[in-house]
Order: sequence, then C-alpha cells, then structure tokens
Amino acid sequence: MEQLPILPLRGVVVYPLIGVTIDVGRPLSLRALLAAKEHETDLIVVTQKETGKESPEPEDLYAIGTRVHIAKMSELSNETVRVRLVGKERVKINSIEETKEGWFADVEPLELVEGEEVERTALVRLLKEQFGKLVGSIKGLSPDERRRFEMYERLESLTDYIASKLDVDVDIRQAMLEEPDAVKRGLELLEIMTHEVEIIELEQELRERTKKTIEQAQKEYYLREQMKTIQQELGDQSQESEPNRLREKLEALDLPETTRKNVMREAERLNVVPATSPEYAVIRNYLDWIASLPWGIETEDKLDVKHAADVLDDDHYGLESVKDRILEYLAVRQLTNSLRGPILCLAGPPGVGKTSLARSIASALERHFVRVSLGGVRDEAEIRGHRRTYIGAMPGRIIRGLKQAESKNPVFLLDEIDKMASDFRGDPASAMLEVLDPEQNVSFSDHYIEEPFDLSNVLFIATANDVSQIPAPLLDRMELIQIGGYTELEKVEIAKRHLVPKQYKEHGLKKSQLTIKEDALYEVVRRYTREAGVRNLERVIGSLCRKAAKQIAIGEKKRVTVSLKSLGDYLGKPKYRYGKGETEDSIGAVTGLAYTAFGGDTLTIEVALAPGKGKLQLTGKLGDVMQESAQTAYSYVRSNAERFGIDPTFYERQDVHIHVPEGAVPKDGPSAGITIATALISALTGKKVRRDIGMTGEITLRGRVLPIGGLKEKALAAHRAGLTTIVIPKDNERDIDDIQDTVREKLTFVPVTTLDQVLEVAFGGN
Repeated sequence: MEQLPILPLRGVVVYPLIGVTIDVGRPLSLRALLAAKEHETDLIVVTQKETGKESPEPEDLYAIGTRVHIAKMSELSNETVRVRLVGKERVKINSIEETKEGWFADVEPLELVEGEEVERTALVRLLKEQFGKLVGSIKGLSPDERRRFEMYERLESLTDYIASKLDVDVDIRQAMLEEPDAVKRGLELLEIMTHEVEIIELEQELRERTKKTIEQAQKEYYLREQMKTIQQELGDQSQESEPNRLREKLEALDLPETTRKNVMREAERLNVVPATSPEYAVIRNYLDWIASLPWGIETEDKLDVKHAADVLDDDHYGLESVKDRILEYLAVRQLTNSLRGPILCLAGPPGVGKTSLARSIASALERHFVRVSLGGVRDEAEIRGHRRTYIGAMPGRIIRGLKQAESKNPVFLLDEIDKMASDFRGDPASAMLEVLDPEQNVSFSDHYIEEPFDLSNVLFIATANDVSQIPAPLLDRMELIQIGGYTELEKVEIAKRHLVPKQYKEHGLKKSQLTIKEDALYEVVRRYTREAGVRNLERVIGSLCRKAAKQIAIGEKKRVTVSLKSLGDYLGKPKYRYGKGETEDSIGAVTGLAYTAFGGDTLTIEVALAPGKGKLQLTGKLGDVMQESAQTAYSYVRSNAERFGIDPTFYERQDVHIHVPEGAVPKDGPSAGITIATALISALTGKKVRRDIGMTGEITLRGRVLPIGGLKEKALAAHRAGLTTIVIPKDNERDIDDIQDTVREKLTFVPVTTLDQVLEVAFGGN
C-alpha cells in the first residue's frame, strides 16, 4: 500500500488516462496540492457524496478514487489555483489520515476484471457507433475531441472516455469508476446512449411533425407543444402546466366565497382556451392580477400612542392639529381595535410637509406606505380601471397601489387631489367618491378586477393646495385639516432641527466645519425667502453649504461661520422686505394685517383727500372683494359723518384716494375693512392713529366687525413689525390660543364688535 495526498472533488469524477482542468480554492484542497508538489508525488482525487458540503469529513468521500498526475498548475489569485490533472489508475482507499500537511490516504490499485476478447471487440464497435450519433449533441466538445473516440481500441479506455463526456449524474459517473469490469461498464453505457439516441430521434420526429401543423409566427406555441409531447412520451408529468400552477396559487388566497367561485370559473376557462387565442392572454393576465393582490394580508398596527407621538415629533416640528388627530385615531383604535381608517385631507401651501407627514404616519403605525400622484389625471379609468375587453386594459391606480403595498391596510397617500381634471374621458373626481366614502369603500369594485375589494382598513391621506378646487361631494367625504404654513419661529426651529443637518450630510460637511448662527437663520427667513413652507429655505441653506464647501475645499478656510453680518457676502443683497410699523403717529395712515400665501405681513393703508366732486379712487392692485370692502367703509363713513364730527357734505367737495402700497402685488380679502374705515375717518377728522397698533377685521354697512382668518400668521407679522397692540374681531378670540406663547406675551389683543370700539383704541388720546 502507498500513502498519497488526497484531494476531495465536488461534482467531478476523474477517469484514468483522461485529463481534466479544475479550479481549487478550499484550504483542504490547496494543502493537498502543496503536499503533492513538495513531495513530488502523485495525487489521489475522490468525489464527495454530497456536493453541497463545504468542509467534508473522511466518511463523506467515496471509497474508490483515481490516482492522478499534476500536469500543470497556475495561480489565479491568492486563494484560487487552476490545475490540470491526468488520471493514471483506479485506486481503492483503505484509510485516511489527517496531518498538518492535509489528508493522506493509504491506497492500493483496484483489481480489474478481464472479459472475453470477442465480447470486448463487439462492445467497442457498438459503443463507437452509438457515441457517434450523440457526439454532435454534446456541448463543449471541440472538433478534435469529437474525432478522438475513434482512436480508442481498448474497451477500458473507450468506456472511460465516453463516461467522462456524457451528460449524466455524478452518482452514475462514480458507479462507472467503481466498476472493475470494463464489459459491464460498456453495457451500462450502451444502454444509456441508446436511450439518449431514442430521445434525439423522437425530438427530430416531433419537430418535423409539429412543423407541418404550425406557422413560423407560432414559435412559442410550438415549443410548448413540443415540451408537452416529450413529457407524455416519457411519462414525465413532474412539471405542471401554467394553468395548474396558477390555479394552485389562487386556491391558496384568502378570497371571499363569491369572489372565489368567479375566479375559479375563470381558471377553468384557462384550461380549455387555446394558448394561441387572444382570450388566453386576457384571462391569464386577469388571474395574475387577482393572485398578486393582498387578499386578507394585513400588517399589525403598532398601537402605541406615545411611540407615535415621538415619531411625529422627531420628523416634524409644529403641525400640532394634524398630530393630535392621528394620535386620537390611534388612541381609539387601541381601545376598540375595530375603528375604520379615517380619510384625512391635508390642505395647505406647497412645502409645508404634507407628503412627508404621511410618510411619518406610516412609520409611526409601522404600516406599508404607498403614494399615488393624482396631478393631471383626467381619465376616470385611472381610478376605476379599464374593462377587460379593451386592448391594454389594466386596473386603476387604487388597485395598483395596493399591489405595490402588499397589504390591505397601508397608509395610502392621494397626492395633489385638487389637481384632478375632467374631460370627455370622464370625471376622475367622481370616481374617487366610492374610494373615499367609508360606507362604500368596504366593497370597492374596480372595472378590471370586477370583484369587491375591502378598502375600509386603508388609512387614506389626501393632500391639496387649494381646497376650493375639490368638488364639494368629494370634500364632504374627507376630514379636512388645514396647514396654514409655518411661523417665523417655527421655520427657524425646523431649519435647526432638520434642514441644516440634512444639508450638512448632503454636502459632506461636519458641524465643526460650518456654523450657521440663529440670527442669520432669522434673516434668511425674513429677507431671503417668502413662502408658507420651508422648501426655498432648504434651498438657501443648501446654497450656504455649497459656498462653505468651496472655501474649505480650496483651502481658503478650515472653518466657516455664517452670521448676520457675513450673510450678505454669501447670499448677496436681500430679495424681500417685511412690513414694519409706522415710526410716528400719522393722519390717514393705518397699519393693517394681511394673510398671504407666504404667511403674515403688514400693510399700511393710506388715505389722501383732494378738492374735487366726491370721487373715490382705489389703487394698489386691489381685488374685487377688497374694493368692495373699501366702498363699504366709504359708505359707512358717509352715513355716519355727523357722529364722527365730519362735514356731511364732504363727498361733494373732496375726492378720496385710498392706496395700499406695493402696488405691483395683488391683494384681496375682506379683512382690511376696519383698517380702511379707520384711515378714512382719520383723514377726514385730522386725528392721528397710534403708530404701535395694527388691526384686522371685516366691516359691514352698520359698523359691525366680522371675523377673519389667519390670525396666527397676522399676529406673528405684527410682532415682527414692532407693533404692541392688535385690534381683532370678537369672534376671533378663540384663535388666540393657537398663537405661540413667545408672540402672545408681547402683544395686547383688543377684541371688538363695532367700529366705534376700533376708533377708541386707534385714536387713543389723540
């Protein structure tokens, strides 16, 4: 017996006199190659019983292997070696010993059996004949290799060569190696090759038979029929047909009973409709959609109100009304575990965080999130889907969104719901009525699916910029939550908590490299941006980061500090100005408070008198409502002139000019009514109006003061402009609590119900 290094192989069997090239990378195998090279000995290669085992034990190897000579060895990488092995003889492994150099086996040559010469000669002829029929179908054989088998005259060499080239399982290859009788090996190979030749001949026959019955354009059908015929001839039905696989998938779904009957009826039709028929593709696509929808699949809500509050607070600063509504829903759901999903509509200007808030809600609930943009949707089929009879039919966006969400209770964002339009293709807003009606969406029916789908557990959140563009029936089905925009203090806080860290990360900056001081952020909010949201604010902060990154990259500075003093060096001159109060008490000039798309602002309304015939002139690009407010104030002053100490005939001798500065900026709304009336009375009586007072309110012909909107933003504008007193309608007292404490503490709010009360405050001791 001889002791030689042993090399385990996976899925490869080496035969005597046959060369094979393999890549060796396992440590055990590399040690075997190294030992053989150092000792200048041959190598024993043996096949593993289980190819998937990465670290085999001695008992995992077959007992019969092959003694091989290392013909060539080259290193591919630090961990892989490519080696060319040439088989020498079959060996029997008696024992395996583990050493530091690797595994060494005690081997002895396998005793071979000699058969009768006539039988051996006949087998050689038959084997060459059959292998000659197969050689053309064996992949990877070069032309030289395809002719080489003709050179073999000994049965042992021929059987080993054929066994190494046939595409058979590893266990059959190993059995050929272990068989000492070349005659038995030849007979076994002859049987295998005869079977393969019959299959090839049958394939050729089927190919000719099928070619006569179909056209070239039906290639896909031909291949499928060919495969089916082969399976029938061989009795192999292990590979089930597509309709059967689809049927099994449908049977596993948690479908309502009525839906199950209808769907299974369609599945039965798929079995009888020819695969080449257009109807086959229609039915298959329909069943694919049914199988891909989340029937009965729900994610479990994380009903932890405190956790949800923490998530919402971390992601968004402010927006308390929205957060409270979500937490209320969670609290009730936690107590009852049966509340249907609410349908919320977040309405507000761009950039206030409506979409990102919906993502945070999904994160807090640990639900899947899906977003569908409805901007520009004009076709009703985008919501309800197409009828299956149309070419290219597909479900609507609701069903497609549920497939994407992979659950029947996601947070479903309907973005820009106010941007839907209608034309000759239908009214998508009307189609949304069923989706957003809690009484109807429990059985929403898509035109393509044609089966009711339960949407009651979906948490729908719609976003809109302009609520007036949403049809009243659709708006009635949603719970409207107005997001009026952020105050100046909120914008600065959002910038410090979210925008600045985000821009640092995007621009590769560290806190130690760039510092943006708080007074600079306030100046950016006041003088370089004008918006209700924070989108432009983020862009300006990004601009500061880019300029700082440039200075740091070129070595001009190691650390950049942006202060109020140096802000202009980075951003240039301010783009906007914000209103300020009057510097002294004035006649005919009153500071009003306005609410715009960019938040609150102050407007000084001026009244000038000139000799004339009572003409009323309005300038400042006023809208229709504001012009009507001015006319109402003018009529009220005329009808009560004597009570205010004004000549009742002033309108016969004097023209009145009312002007609102920044004439290029459109202005509209009724809330300037009491401001215009006060300015008129001041101009006509010569009384000065206090410089530290601002006012807002709608006026009637009887001098009543009616409520207005946007008090929170107007109060912030008054505080920013240096005013100390605000005159507001009595009915707006309830809105004072929404104003931040830091602003509310520095302002005096004077609720009024009549213009007389307004004048008493405005004129003071004047």
